[in-house]
Amino acid sequence: MELTGPWKIQHYEVGEKHPLELAAPGLDDRFWIGAAVPGDVHSALIERGIIDPPYFGHNDAKCRWIEQKEWWYRTTFTVDEAAHQDERFELVFEGLDTFAKIYVNGHEIGSASNMLMSHTFDITRIVRAGWNSLAVRFDPLFLHHRDKEQFEWSSYTKERPWIRKAAMNFGWDWGPRMVTVGIWGKVHLKRRHAAKLEGVYASTIKASAEEAIIRFEAGMKAYRKHAAATVSVCLIDADGQAVVSTELNMERGRTERELVVPHPRLWWTHDLGEPYLYTLEVKLLVDGQEVDHYVTRYGIRTIELALQDPDGNDTFTFVLNGVKVYAKGANWIPADHLIGAIRESTYRGLVELAVEVHMNMLRVWAGGIYEKDIFYDECDRQGVLVWQDFAFANALFPDFNQDFMNNVTAEVIDNVKRLRNRASLALWCGNNEIDWLYDMKSAAGDITGPFFGESIYHELIPSLLEELDPNRPYWPSSPYGASGDNDVNDPDCGDRHNWQVWHGSVYPRKYGEAPLLDYSVEGVTFKNYKKDDALFSSEFGMHASANRYTLEKNIPQGQFYWGSPEMAHRNKDTNHQKGILLMQGYTGIPHHIEEYMNFSMLTQAEGLKYGIEHFRRNNHRNRGALVWQLNDSWPGTSWSMIDYELLPKASYYYARTFFHPVLLSLEHEPGESLKVWLVNDRLESLQGTVTLTVYSFAGEVIHRSAFEAGVPGQSTALLGERSEVEVLSGHEPGQVLIELAAAGFAAPAGRYYLRDPKEVSLPNARLEAAVHPDEGMVTVTAKEGLVRFVKLELPLGNLRFSDNYFDLLPGESRQVLIRHPEGIEPDWSQLRVSGLNAGPSI
Repeated sequence: MELTGPWKIQHYEVGEKHPLELAAPGLDDRFWIGAAVPGDVHSALIERGIIDPPYFGHNDAKCRWIEQKEWWYRTTFTVDEAAHQDERFELVFEGLDTFAKIYVNGHEIGSASNMLMSHTFDITRIVRAGWNSLAVRFDPLFLHHRDKEQFEWSSYTKERPWIRKAAMNFGWDWGPRMVTVGIWGKVHLKRRHAAKLEGVYASTIKASAEEAIIRFEAGMKAYRKHAAATVSVCLIDADGQAVVSTELNMERGRTERELVVPHPRLWWTHDLGEPYLYTLEVKLLVDGQEVDHYVTRYGIRTIELALQDPDGNDTFTFVLNGVKVYAKGANWIPADHLIGAIRESTYRGLVELAVEVHMNMLRVWAGGIYEKDIFYDECDRQGVLVWQDFAFANALFPDFNQDFMNNVTAEVIDNVKRLRNRASLALWCGNNEIDWLYDMKSAAGDITGPFFGESIYHELIPSLLEELDPNRPYWPSSPYGASGDNDVNDPDCGDRHNWQVWHGSVYPRKYGEAPLLDYSVEGVTFKNYKKDDALFSSEFGMHASANRYTLEKNIPQGQFYWGSPEMAHRNKDTNHQKGILLMQGYTGIPHHIEEYMNFSMLTQAEGLKYGIEHFRRNNHRNRGALVWQLNDSWPGTSWSMIDYELLPKASYYYARTFFHPVLLSLEHEPGESLKVWLVNDRLESLQGTVTLTVYSFAGEVIHRSAFEAGVPGQSTALLGERSEVEVLSGHEPGQVLIELAAAGFAAPAGRYYLRDPKEVSLPNARLEAAVHPDEGMVTVTAKEGLVRFVKLELPLGNLRFSDNYFDLLPGESRQVLIRHPEGIEPDWSQLRVSGLNAGPSI
């Protein structure tokens, strides 16, 4: 049974009370605080009004006292009868944050020291028939790091290398310090009879339309000597029909077999086919009696990481069922700093949003957690590949300490066993940026000692994976891979993080060279993406403001203005000047909050479009583009495409086009010719026509060219080019709009300007919006002049707009559907429609 409570919590000073007093079954806890499990202390205190919402204003600073206290959780549970001779009672915690001691009926049964894994305790000798008590004590973290060695490098705080906890809780450059504590995963009491299953593993080693071979293995732990055990294995299709059914004998606690599936339905990413899922059902029988079972959705597919192409050239290409995949997606961080309180609907909604803009891969970043099952459920169901980092981010770690390494070993084993049957899981990765940054910081003199932690990513993890999950690719770090003298962020080998844009990193860089930063307009501009010939772009991006509703909801009255202390508090990056420089070079520097929201969003959207179109045009070489980052963990200013209130930014709507499997793109720099490209990620060839049309801002067609388009599947073609002089027909380059459109095949139209916004002379324009509440629709029309960056806003979180942040030619209309996934009706009277050059309408 799941122990859902009621749970209660209370805090004490360290040493204030004897543990056995607070763990005692008969303790009077009537005056303790009610709490939800799964959850955390912060969320419980927020719900009871004991602390102010920590994301409002500077309230996060007012919550720091929580991490200094000792916290206790208590609940009770009832058992019908005590364990028989060959039975066991197990208490399973899916998530304990972080240093915990567990007490049942006043007895200490064990401890935990790792947030990032599950913990199981045998309580057979303690549990009793009838009423039982359960108490969990959480230590403040300082007790476990104050006497530890501090290393030369640990980004954002020196306390975390010894602590196996989500690194982002200590603060990152996109979120505050919010050191959580509590029971963040589900708690189960399991009654075992005779034996239990351990380590069910099913790996597709071959798959074709005719036949699939699945390597199946399972183990058991027996509680009865000489028990005759068998395993029943059944693979069931979506119609409920068994396609494989067999019974295997357990020999010395293990069994394995190759299962043959005739004419299988394969699992594909949503853009290449159907993410078809079978049900794998495994039953453990002892002396003919079922004593345990395991059920999971299972996708038949093969996944490989090709590091060389057929011609022997370096590549970094994911291959699904023998088909090359261009990885389009983003990096995933926890959807809230308060990880235990994240709703399943939030996970479901974020993955749905990713799929709606054609993303087929999400990278689970190393500074969060190994995500909850619901995340992988949704990626399996919706056809999204997962790049899974192990939880080591931007620090040195004490791999010389045996206790630490034992802890890490248990963490790796636990999570690999939990996730290895997932169809969506495409890659294990050892760490985030550690190999790369160790070299840079050593060259800069910030680190003078050994590479502590190196053996984890290059020895421990790969050796465990060889045993536990040998058929899935492993990559030691991200970025990683060097050729010649280049550092591991080498465009010619492996994957690459591009932080020239935004952070101003100067590249190329050789091993051992001191890192350089160029904080200038030229140093941070997104035009530097065009200099990047990466094989796989696994991190890149730039800031944009959160949406108006998200900011106004969390900023005190009178502080919602550009340059306010509260707006500065929303930005956790190290140097706020970077965003100013980026806008200065592209849109111009904003003068007020409206311009800041618009300019930063436009810069991010157009910048990602510029970079991703470049990467995709070069898909003979570049095989993936994962934006930093998809989502936010709090309502701040960050690199995210979707803000904390699940409201997409402008870049998200642009992604409907720049991540579309069929991409029309215009390659152009001021004064140069206009090159028309067609990128086809689909398996089938395309045949048709692409038209380039040039409009004046008055809506007049001043030039039109047609290009024949015959492009094979999974390829790219330069269709043709035209000179600026030819397409402008005497007009100024800052006063025209270019549109690319396809005929004969489906592809979204693309719109472009020949100059940056600060060099474009937009006309005075007027918008008209008509609301149709019964249909959940708004019709927006440009009544006068071209309107740039039309923005629809309603004060409600998690709203889905069918389109937003788009341009309208004079007289052009756009119908926008607006809905809330939970059916909440927005206040249509609060609708606000505006453009860069058109004041608010309605």
